[in-house]
Amino acid sequence: MLGVAAAALNITEPSSTGIGGDMFCLFYDAKTKKIHAMNGSGRYPAEATLGQIRKDLNLSPDKAGRIPMTSVLAVSTPGAAAGWVDTVEKFGSGKLTMQQILAPAIEMGEEGFPVSELASYFWRESEQLIRDACPNFREMLKVDPKAKDGVRSPLPGEIMKNPTLAQTFRTLAAEGKKGFYEGRVAEELVRVVRDLGGYITLDDLKHHAQAGSQDVDAISLKFTGQNVIENQTPGTDGELNQGVEIWEHPPNGQGIVALMALGILEELERTGKIPRFTEEQHNSTEYLHAVIEALRIAFADASWWVTDPDVENVPSQDLISRPYLAQRAQLFSPDRAADLLDHGSPAHNHCDTVYFAVTDQDGNGISFINSNYGGFGTGIIPRGCGFTLQNRGANFSLQAGHPNVLAPRKRPYHTIIPAMITNIADGSLHSVYGVMGGFMQPQGHVQVLLNMLTFNQHPQAALDAPRICIAADSQDKRKPVVYVEEGVKDETIQGLKRLGHHVKLLTGWERGMFGRGQIIRCHYDDGKLVYSAGSDPRGDGMAIPLL
Repeated sequence: MLGVAAAALNITEPSSTGIGGDMFCLFYDAKTKKIHAMNGSGRYPAEATLGQIRKDLNLSPDKAGRIPMTSVLAVSTPGAAAGWVDTVEKFGSGKLTMQQILAPAIEMGEEGFPVSELASYFWRESEQLIRDACPNFREMLKVDPKAKDGVRSPLPGEIMKNPTLAQTFRTLAAEGKKGFYEGRVAEELVRVVRDLGGYITLDDLKHHAQAGSQDVDAISLKFTGQNVIENQTPGTDGELNQGVEIWEHPPNGQGIVALMALGILEELERTGKIPRFTEEQHNSTEYLHAVIEALRIAFADASWWVTDPDVENVPSQDLISRPYLAQRAQLFSPDRAADLLDHGSPAHNHCDTVYFAVTDQDGNGISFINSNYGGFGTGIIPRGCGFTLQNRGANFSLQAGHPNVLAPRKRPYHTIIPAMITNIADGSLHSVYGVMGGFMQPQGHVQVLLNMLTFNQHPQAALDAPRICIAADSQDKRKPVVYVEEGVKDETIQGLKRLGHHVKLLTGWERGMFGRGQIIRCHYDDGKLVYSAGSDPRGDGMAIPLL
């Protein structure tokens, strides 16, 4: 089911995901009660150096600079194709082949599918990007003889086909990783990148296929604060659990931001700087102020430390250690928004990712996320392949000495993060969940988790509840804009402003800023495994039981 959904969404929602992007996942093994993590992100080209990229961008020595999101220099090796194959091989039941998994997506690509309103909106928003990116733009637009160049973005309800992507999937199904990282697809990928001034080579692609997706150790935080004990449902032993353990994928992903923020909130409660919030205080000024400040502190560290741990020393365990979180919690003031002279703030968010939570009758679960990064990524399309290439390289620092500085065969700071929750008492699976949307993701993880554990909301209610998002498009970088979703009370908004936050209310389509999430909640009742689930109303998605 997981692979079928991942491939199908490449066809139906290419503004959010694609085989030209990357993936991460967490897998819970019910037999061993262990969580496995897989890093399916690609590396920067081996030929590209910091000096060369700075020269290509005409950056003066005194200017830090960034790689533009639309630049071919932002293209890193796509890891999704290898990640799909490796996920099926390592965590699949063996009941389905890649041919069977990809068959529905191939059919939709060749026969067509009705475009949803949300997909149409994002397609329309990115049409000019696709047109400007490369000569192969027609492959990702709908044929219309009356339109400019005979193509345009599809309207809601129109039938859209993508036969070239279907052919790419056929090749992957038949040949495995070699079908993507060698042969026709690889050659077209390299050709279009190098024609536009990029550096990816066939050797880069072959290197990734041979190395495969990387098995890594998930990072976690045991969380017992904010009413978590009182709000737990009975575990397998029928007694109340002793809190939960929250699991995230390690760097180069940003899941550590969520763990740090939760640890800081727990420390603030322990020291009496914030109360143990009641259900009546949900989305109150006092509560949201604490969440905002905890996230800002966590992001300040992550913007410096999160990078490729194979290249740089990333002190993940130190960053989520109790002594360090207690130290960072001292930056919090209940009376005002702090001035943080940090290394950087979260960038403007794009809802550019797809996330799946899947569980089975045996109690196994997988948290899987796949993304192009910014919408259609760079918009660059390898000829005859039907997908766009991601722009993850834009997340590198171009400042010498920065841990996340660009380097050959290095992976950049990654925004996509899958998450899981287990019960401390017996190691059983509590929830599989995730929230999409760039730098919104750890912010969504914190808010949705606390909605369930502190405010006793069921999965759908936890996703429905209005959210906040901090982003760096303010003139005062020390106090970034706090976006607040419609539904938060005006008295709360005014209270946040009095504390010194720069607040902006978002409504309608703008609510895409707050990401889209899914949850599957697990518990045992009378010895039987029971699932409940929710899907975010801000996007296309649903909770589906398969009998």
